[in-house]
Amino acid sequence: MPRTTSSHAATDLAPHLGRTVLYQLYPQSFADSGRAGVDGIGDLAGITARLDYLQWLGVGAVWLDPCFVSPFADAGYDVADFFTIAPRYGTNDDLAELTEEAGRRGISVLLDLVAGHTSDQHPWFVASADAPQDDRYVWSDVPVDGFEPGPGRRGGYYLPNFFPVQPALNFGYARQHPDEPWRSPIDAPGPQANRAALRAIMAHWFDLGVAGFRVDMAASLVKDDPGLVETGRLWRETREWLDATYPGRVLVSEWGDPRVSVPSGFHADFFLQFGGDDDGLPLRSLWNNGAGTVNPSWGDVPSWADAEAKGDAATFVRAWEEATGAIAAGGRGGLTGLPTSNHDFTRLVAGSRDAEQARAALVLTLTWPSMPSIYYGDEIGMRFVPGSPTLEGSRLNPTYDRAGSRTPMQWGDVPPGRLGPDIAESRYLPQDPDPDRPTVAAQLDDEGSLLHLVRRLAHLRTADERLDAAAPVQVLATGYPFAYVRGDTLAVVLNPGRAAVSITVPGAAGSRPVEARGHRVEGDVVHLDGHGYAVLDLA
Repeated sequence: MPRTTSSHAATDLAPHLGRTVLYQLYPQSFADSGRAGVDGIGDLAGITARLDYLQWLGVGAVWLDPCFVSPFADAGYDVADFFTIAPRYGTNDDLAELTEEAGRRGISVLLDLVAGHTSDQHPWFVASADAPQDDRYVWSDVPVDGFEPGPGRRGGYYLPNFFPVQPALNFGYARQHPDEPWRSPIDAPGPQANRAALRAIMAHWFDLGVAGFRVDMAASLVKDDPGLVETGRLWRETREWLDATYPGRVLVSEWGDPRVSVPSGFHADFFLQFGGDDDGLPLRSLWNNGAGTVNPSWGDVPSWADAEAKGDAATFVRAWEEATGAIAAGGRGGLTGLPTSNHDFTRLVAGSRDAEQARAALVLTLTWPSMPSIYYGDEIGMRFVPGSPTLEGSRLNPTYDRAGSRTPMQWGDVPPGRLGPDIAESRYLPQDPDPDRPTVAAQLDDEGSLLHLVRRLAHLRTADERLDAAAPVQVLATGYPFAYVRGDTLAVVLNPGRAAVSITVPGAAGSRPVEARGHRVEGDVVHLDGHGYAVLDLA
C-alpha cells in the first residue's frame, strides 16, 4: 500500500506541476532565525518564518539546495549523512516543521538529492577505503586518468564525480572491459546497494512531508553509458517505485536535456547553462547572463534578453519544441523547466543588464509553457555580485566563481511581523555593496516594482488555465519582439531591447491588457517601447 504522512504538507504536487511556480532558495543565504547552531547563516527556521512572504508572492513549491550534514567543501553538495539535517540549518524536526507549515499555505517542499556521489567523509566511503571487497565506490588498484589516490588501508585509487573530495558512488558501467576491472556491471552488489540507498533516502524524507527532489547531476550515475541508456533505465525504475509507493511526489532533474531525462522518468528537467547537444545553448541564447564575468569558456553568445537586441529566441524555441515532442512520444508526460538563474549561473541582473531590462525575461519565464523557476532574489532584481569572496567550493577555475550568485537575500528593513516572524538577514557572504541594491522592503508597497510584477504573474500563472504548461502556444515571432499566444486567446509580446518595436497580433484590436508596460495597440498592431511588454487578453 502507498505510504501516507500525517503532515499537512502539500505532497500531492505532480498533478499540479503545470501551473506551479517553483522558487529555488539557497538555505544558507535566505534568512537566519538565530535558532540553529551557526548564527548569521540562513537556516530552516528562517525559511519557515518567511513562508508568508512566499505564499504572498504566489510560490507553489520551494526547492532547497542541500541541507544535509556535510563538511561543505562544495556548499553541501558533498554529503556526509543523507538522513540528517546539518546542525547549521537546524534539525530533522525543523525540516518537518517547515514541510508542515508550508503545506498549510499550499506550498510544497523539494530537497536536493545528490545521487551520484558523497563526501569523502561519508561513513560509506571511509568504510570502503578500508575494505578491498567493498564496491559501493569505483576503485582501481592501479593509477587511472581521472582517479584520485585513496585513503585508508585499502590504498588504490578512486573515481571522483565532481571535486576530488566527492567520490563517485558506483552504479556500474554500461560497458565492461577485461583490462579495466574497476568497471562493475550494473547488477553487481555495490551498484544494487546504491540503488536501494537512493530509495531509502527518498523514503526517509518523504515520510517527513517532503514533496519531491531535485536530483543533482542526474545523468552521471552509470558510467560509460552511450546514449545514457542504463542511466535512463535506472531512473525509469525509480519512477515506477515512486508512483507505486509515494504517488503525487515528484522528481526534477539537473540533466539539462529534457528530451532524454523526462522520458527517462523525471517529471521535469531544466534547460540549463550546460547539457544537451548544444551544451546549454538554448538557455544561454535567452539570458547568457554576463558570460564573461563568470565563465568565458561559454563564449560570447548573443542573448535575446539584452538591450543590444542582437540575439534571437529561435534557438530556445526549437529546443523546447524538440523536448516537448520527445516528452509526448515518451508517453509518460512531463515538463521542461525554465529557470531565471540558479546557484551555478549568473543572475538575470548581471553585467550591463539592469532590473528594468530583466522585466521582459521574467514575463517570459512566467508565461512560457515550461515549469517556471525563480531563483531567490530575482523577483526583486538582485544582481550577480562580481568579486564576491570564494566560499565553500564556489570557484571552479580561475575565471569561474559562483559566489556572486549566492549572496544573501536582500530583505531590507521589513516591518516586524509584515512578512511573518522577525528574522535576521544572512551573513553567509557579504551583501551586495551597492548602496542602491534592491530590497523586498523597498518594493513591498510599490505596485510598479519588479516584485509586484512577479507576484501578479505568479498568481496569474496559478489561476489562468491558458498559462498551464499543457495549454497550447502559437509562436508569432522570436526576435524583437518575441511574441506568442497561449491557450488561443492570451497574447504575450516582449521587447527586452532598448529600441521600440511593433508586431501584428491577430485579434489585438479590442484586447484587454492583463499586464503591460510601455505598450499601445492600434488595430491589430502592438507597439512596444524599449524594454516594454504586454500580456493581452484577446477573448
